[in-house]
Amino acid sequence: MNVQEIGRLVRQARKTQGFTQKEAAGYLNVGVRFLSDLENGKPTSQTGKVIEVLGRLGYELVIIPRSQVKLLRRIKEELGEK
Repeated sequence: MNVQEIGRLVRQARKTQGFTQKEAAGYLNVGVRFLSDLENGKPTSQTGKVIEVLGRLGYELVIIPRSQVKLLRRIKEELGEK
């Protein structure tokens, strides 16, 4: 996963929930500019570096909706987590 893919997920989730960027920014307690940059895949020092570090350490960033409870449980079981 990369910053652009995260941005697309965020935009899709916001639109699915019926929020404008301004409404979502207020709800999420972030600025409209930040949300816009995120949705457009602009890497910030934090997100870009985190994704890069994880990738170079051999990890894959995966985002799973909380609604997928069974899948989350199965993954956690495989990883030996509770």
